[in-house]
Amino acid sequence: MPISPELLQKLAERRKTAMLGGGADKLEERKKKGLTSARERLGILFQPGTFMEFGLHAQHDCHHFGLQDKSLPCDGVVTGVGYVEGRPVAAFSQDFTVGGGAVGRIHAQKICDLMDYAQQSGIPVIGINDSGGARIQEGDDSLSGYGQVFFHNVLLSGVVPQISIIAGPCAGGAAYSPALTDFIIMTKKNSQMFICGPDVIKAATGATVTMDEVGSAAAHATVSGNIHFVAEDAPGALALAQRLLSFLPSNNVMDPPHRPAKSLTLDRDPGMNDLVPADPKAPLDVYQVINRLVDDADFLEVQRDWARNIVVGFARIQGIVVGIVANQPMVKAGTLDIDSSDKGARFIRFCNCFNIPLVTLVDIPGFMPGLAQERGGIIRHGAKMLFAYAAATVPKITVIMRKSYGGAYLAMCSKDMGADLVYAWPCAEIAVMGAEGAVNVLFKREIAAAEDPKKKAAELAADYREKFASPYEAASKGMITDVIEPAETRGIVALGLRNTLSKRETRPPKKHGNIPL
Repeated sequence: MPISPELLQKLAERRKTAMLGGGADKLEERKKKGLTSARERLGILFQPGTFMEFGLHAQHDCHHFGLQDKSLPCDGVVTGVGYVEGRPVAAFSQDFTVGGGAVGRIHAQKICDLMDYAQQSGIPVIGINDSGGARIQEGDDSLSGYGQVFFHNVLLSGVVPQISIIAGPCAGGAAYSPALTDFIIMTKKNSQMFICGPDVIKAATGATVTMDEVGSAAAHATVSGNIHFVAEDAPGALALAQRLLSFLPSNNVMDPPHRPAKSLTLDRDPGMNDLVPADPKAPLDVYQVINRLVDDADFLEVQRDWARNIVVGFARIQGIVVGIVANQPMVKAGTLDIDSSDKGARFIRFCNCFNIPLVTLVDIPGFMPGLAQERGGIIRHGAKMLFAYAAATVPKITVIMRKSYGGAYLAMCSKDMGADLVYAWPCAEIAVMGAEGAVNVLFKREIAAAEDPKKKAAELAADYREKFASPYEAASKGMITDVIEPAETRGIVALGLRNTLSKRETRPPKKHGNIPL
């Protein structure tokens, strides 16, 4: 029996209503403001014609107070699966035109159902957040919905990559879902993320603050470190998400999307030698090293503007996807402090979750000294780096470019902390402390009694470097795989990556380690 025209008409009308979200007028209003709609954002993210929607006809429970006569198409969130560069990806996009994108029970259920599908299918999840918060009319059902989303965020953590895009308001408890994901991308304009806004802060503490200070992309990217990338607008954020996915596997049992070069190139790069300053006390710009080390200088830096004394991000070296962790001597002399330790440890653990080899570039004088650091818990925070590296079972290659002193030598993935291969440039120094500090401690009386104390200190420091801090001394004890010329770095690291990709390492059975949080 053929389907009646009336049924087909009803289906078409329901689909049209769902596609219009909060209505043609509201969509037009957003367009005039230069804002994209929930569905337009998914259209930008996915390859044309690949989106398979879940829950198109979902609606709120009409028994809730104040919602009896209200229509909330798709319950304010569009969910489904589409393709990004030929790979399936799950995504949800909150619709601010429908009740301000507020989260109710069905809204949350749609997101959780999508996440269940992503977990079972082994595909990444992208969440586009644009919501006024909890749906007040639904009371505790709304809070329960948030709890279920948080639970699923944790359930998927380390199983599939999770990326959050903040393209509008994301306030109060809603901010905790993005915080539980792997990466947060936030737009410069029209987006805010905060737990307590300026009005609440004023009422509770008496302090007057602006929204820019509390919840802007600039504040989170530079001060709080809550987000990982900043984009100009929603299309820019979606493009960033696509680029990020190009370095990531779909799940934790797959390898990253390596593109190994057909033939390995071990050619020297003399320009790398020229990057080393003649003065050992002059800072080395690690970005210049990274740009020569990675393919086509294509480096996707993570948290670029926060804790800038350490640099982390994704790249390929002769086609092999790697996570790079590098000291930046141009900022705070490259020391590890509270924030940079958190930044580095979090990135290392993500790479380990998703089988991404780690390349560590070292030029570090130690941990940051100071009362504020000590009272702020630098011991606990610095221990995160030690824990993260020691716990990581992915291939780990370390290049000691210049100085590597004290506990920071260990925190930057020495052989003792599980590095598979450790290389050092000839100018490298490995010691408990710098030569000048060491001789002042060991030979304080001799220096003071010398005819020319400065000359005596310089002579002793040079002798200390040669006999106790040189890379050859460390290599003679098996702490370094080889001493290499800077020009050889790219070829040798590429070869090391190829040789360690088949690495398999088992650890004692346990639920999980207890990282010093």
